[in-house]
Amino acid sequence: MNLQDKVIVITGGGQGLGRAMALYLADKGAIPALIDMNPEALDETVGLCLEKGIEARAYVANVTNEAEVEATFAKIVAECGAIDALINNAGITRDGMFIKAKDGEIVKRMSLSSWQQVIDVNLTGVFLCGREAATKMIEAGKPGAIINISSISRAGNMGQSNYSAAKAAVVALTVTWAKELARFGIRTGAIAPGFIGTEMVMSMKPEALDKLANMIPAKRLGTPDEVASAVSFILENDYFNGRVIEVDGALRL
Repeated sequence: MNLQDKVIVITGGGQGLGRAMALYLADKGAIPALIDMNPEALDETVGLCLEKGIEARAYVANVTNEAEVEATFAKIVAECGAIDALINNAGITRDGMFIKAKDGEIVKRMSLSSWQQVIDVNLTGVFLCGREAATKMIEAGKPGAIINISSISRAGNMGQSNYSAAKAAVVALTVTWAKELARFGIRTGAIAPGFIGTEMVMSMKPEALDKLANMIPAKRLGTPDEVASAVSFILENDYFNGRVIEVDGALRL
């Protein structure tokens, strides 16, 4: 896919990795259509794209709400003419141990609400946005691409039963969609980041950051642009389909 003038929908596009992706793709001439719950963050990202000469568009929507997702994607098509790619980036964490016990007594358990919130955003949101993007691409009779942001935690990580389950399921969706949608010219890929130096992560205490970096064979955190470049690779390589790229500095060996 030549990214010039291509409409790329990015969920969670207001900040963090979503913003980095939007700016990276804008440098390649793509037109980001950004979905987020935070209108102020969206406006800031749109402004940064404008500085690059790209008129990005912002859409406030909850990716867990089916009606909002359907209306938002219909609006994107109406305003932008088409959807060429989707990056399912929106995600949250609600970390906690599955069971916490001391001296044989249960101290705490992961709550159903913590489980459900993460599943709703990180899995159901991916499903809803992916389904809508594929629908619009097929209706338009145009090829396209869907990229799902997973995590190296998909292999299982202490304190992340909800997050790990959702991110593993996202990879299963990626492979399933690749097999189902290839006949329409729609490719699906996934990226599994490790520890990435987003603004939120970099606001941690220096000693905590040092501890994180020392866990990684590369001895540093990844940058948001390094994840964005993996996104660009998948979009631009028309034979990439149904696979996962890990961007983790060899953390998950």
